[in-house]
Amino acid sequence: MWFLRQLWAFFLDFLETIVVSLAIFAVVYLFLFQPHQVEGRSMMPNFHNGEYILTDKISYRIHEPKRGDVVVFHSPQDARVDFIKRIIGVPGDTVEVKQGHVYLNNQKLEEAFINDPGKVAQGRYLREGVVSEVPVGQYIVMGDNRLHSSDSREWGLVSAESIVGRAFFRYWPIPVFGVIPTTESELSMESVLGVVNEIK
Repeated sequence: MWFLRQLWAFFLDFLETIVVSLAIFAVVYLFLFQPHQVEGRSMMPNFHNGEYILTDKISYRIHEPKRGDVVVFHSPQDARVDFIKRIIGVPGDTVEVKQGHVYLNNQKLEEAFINDPGKVAQGRYLREGVVSEVPVGQYIVMGDNRLHSSDSREWGLVSAESIVGRAFFRYWPIPVFGVIPTTESELSMESVLGVVNEIK
């Protein structure tokens, strides 16, 4: 009988540990951080296919997304699919694609960290030489690999409600383990930025 009581007590302790752990995981996953896997080459050279990142889901409850942030969001074309891109324009900004470059508020962006700088092409939404103003609650995003990215140039704006969060930490593979830079001053062509939901 003593043995059974001890076994029962052990079982209850074990069950309590499992329940608490699952509760903590659920809170973290739903409200704080969410893991994602990068899929595709649209963010090269800074993120590569197969890398694993953590998405911060709480920052944008405190402040608005900023230019240069790398964000994960539900695709405007299919909400079941998540994309990863960089914010180029925030509400109130004007964005223009002209002669292979992106112009933000009439100033040419010097984006040395992207693939093929100076070869940015237009799309169905952002046409060559046409200035587009970003409305309230919307964002213009682009992939760092501009020649191989489906982004706002093609399908338009991203709503604030569709943004899952900010990509802030890369945990696999080990050689690129660390915090993800978010501003141009921290990036260069040589920098390497980088369960599980697949994102493109």
